[in-house]
Amino acid sequence: MKARIILVGGFLGAGKTSLLFEAASKLTKNGKRVGLITNDQAPELVDTTFLEYTKGVIREVSGSCFCCNYEGFTDAIFHLMKEQQADIIFAEPVGSCTDLSATILQPLKKHFGKDFAIAPLTVLVDPKRLSDILDGVKSGLHPSAVYIIRKQIEEADIIAISKTDLLTSHEVEELKMRAAKEWPNSMVLAISSKTGEGMDKWLNEVTSRADAGSKLAEVDYDIYAEGEAVLGWLNATLELKGDSIDWDRFAGNLLNTLSRRFDDSNSVVGHVKLIIQAGDNFVIGNLTGNNESISIRRSAGIANEAKMTLNARVQMEPENLEKIVLEEVSNVCGTNIISEILALRCLSPGRPKPTHHYDYVVEMQ
Repeated sequence: MKARIILVGGFLGAGKTSLLFEAASKLTKNGKRVGLITNDQAPELVDTTFLEYTKGVIREVSGSCFCCNYEGFTDAIFHLMKEQQADIIFAEPVGSCTDLSATILQPLKKHFGKDFAIAPLTVLVDPKRLSDILDGVKSGLHPSAVYIIRKQIEEADIIAISKTDLLTSHEVEELKMRAAKEWPNSMVLAISSKTGEGMDKWLNEVTSRADAGSKLAEVDYDIYAEGEAVLGWLNATLELKGDSIDWDRFAGNLLNTLSRRFDDSNSVVGHVKLIIQAGDNFVIGNLTGNNESISIRRSAGIANEAKMTLNARVQMEPENLEKIVLEEVSNVCGTNIISEILALRCLSPGRPKPTHHYDYVVEMQ
């Protein structure tokens, strides 16, 4: 049986990594050999560190998105297939990427349709952002960022509404109906990575269907480039040392203080992620909007030393983002914790320049 490639797109903060963590863990327990490919404009990814705990095999394509580093992406696929004998490979593109059907799925079908199976494109959507888009509300996002989200949904084979544990069953059904009416040619599913609701249905679809990239979106690359460029991107890894530090509390305090700073500067958060590892334990935290969107999972416990990886995507200049993050890390550390920066990159993405761009849907043979 051929390995299956499952691409899961969606805007920043939609919950892609949490979904892939639960899906990979579930499939691994069922005897599947799972590979995962993460992607970002810079190294030091929270996603890569977190997904290593699935016991799947991780490959990271950093420095450029999948579509602009198509060769790097396909090299990662074949490495997982040949070296790890992966049955299923999940690939998570950069959260601000769109036009995946034209630049990734069609070339994969054309070049490698006989080498591996390609699943329908899933686009994960945060329910609050989906509701706002359907209502014509921007939620503080730049209009070009909203454009990217709409284009992501427009090209999806499967629209997956995430975080349904935050909604009532009535709200979930209503949102599904509204999305199905707006995008009638896509399947609409609802999934909670937290409770597992909808997971089996989604996995059945992406592990059995063969209609990958059944549609193309018409994307204006000037608007697309602007939508990415309005975001500052920061990736950092720090070593932290103190005396019997509660790292879970530290994570919560840092996300809370960052949230306040971004709110005070009227800067919309795409997402802020952090993972703190202390020995064999870890805590992972997420901020995807205002202070109420903060979530903390797992526990790093109390220890003297830890390593923190932090990724931030915020609608502000990179220089200001770096200044705020480093100031708040210093403030939360106070006099009790010594921090040392091991790696730090802060940037604004350049214009997307895909390796391939198809203007037609490739038929699978």
